[in-house]
Amino acid sequence: MAEIAIEVAFALPEKQRIISLRVPLGTTAREAVALADLPSHFPELPADTFSDPNLGLFGKRLREPGAHRLRAGDRVEVYRGLIIDPKAARLARAGTRR
Repeated sequence: MAEIAIEVAFALPEKQRIISLRVPLGTTAREAVALADLPSHFPELPADTFSDPNLGLFGKRLREPGAHRLRAGDRVEVYRGLIIDPKAARLARAGTRR
């Protein structure tokens, strides 16, 4: 069976990991994240953090990561949820400048 080389990336403010993998041709982005075993690299996070996150390729969000078949050289990025709404953060910054 043919394999391709890909990477799976996840980052916290203080810790980042890029995991290089060889996966079967036809592997989806969601399957690649499962194969990367991110919970073992980030034991400080709840395991369900990686069960259904938003995913992207090179900074572009995937609409259907469970259906997107990877190509050689792809880097799957696992996105974290926002801590604060960007609009609320801008309002807070604007309020402190006055």
